[in-house]
Amino acid sequence: MTTRVQPLTLGSLADLPDHARRCLFWEMEPGETTTAHAQCDPEFEKEAWISSVTLSWGSCGLLLYSAPGGSSEEHVAGCALYAPPSSVPRASSFPTSPVSADAVLLTTLYVSELALTEGHQETLVQAVISELVRRGVRAIEAFGHEHAATISWQEQHKVHKRPGDCLPATCMIPASLLRESRFIEVAPHPEYPRFRYELDSDLGWKADVEAALMRLIETSTITFPSPAPVA
Repeated sequence: MTTRVQPLTLGSLADLPDHARRCLFWEMEPGETTTAHAQCDPEFEKEAWISSVTLSWGSCGLLLYSAPGGSSEEHVAGCALYAPPSSVPRASSFPTSPVSADAVLLTTLYVSELALTEGHQETLVQAVISELVRRGVRAIEAFGHEHAATISWQEQHKVHKRPGDCLPATCMIPASLLRESRFIEVAPHPEYPRFRYELDSDLGWKADVEAALMRLIETSTITFPSPAPVA
């Protein structure tokens, strides 16, 4: 399986996986009523949010494309979405809030089952790290979800305030996935721990050098001298 990672642009919004393209868990202000949620077009609202963040801050996501070995037909195998916490209304609702002022909030990290078995979760995470290092970000933070946790309805209601919200297991990043990706738990909680990944500015320089070397290898050809004619 070959893969490539591309920044999410307004032109590639349609390539987002179905749930990520329609889920408004992170993007809509939590509230007690269902009126706004029931009347809105999820895809339109998601596009409006991505457009707003992209225009004010820059690209807020990456898409992971893959193609089976020997095939030229690609499909989307994963995505990551991230933004400044001030652009994510739900970020202030968690018991482990707030997100640190120097961090960008990673809200979505999805990889298909096949890509996950191939180890491409690491490919996507490293692409997120490299992209944000180049943009001068100090750290990445994320709210993880502990799937086996059981907490009171009152505490869960603080996060899932609007009836009709997706379940945590559907639209939150599993805490186990963040640990596997070497995020550090900085705010423990039975169900909603907050994680952090410190970014090293040297990573951006190394990534640029590696990318330049790969481009050089791809475009270079080795020419061998023709053998001398036999008398």
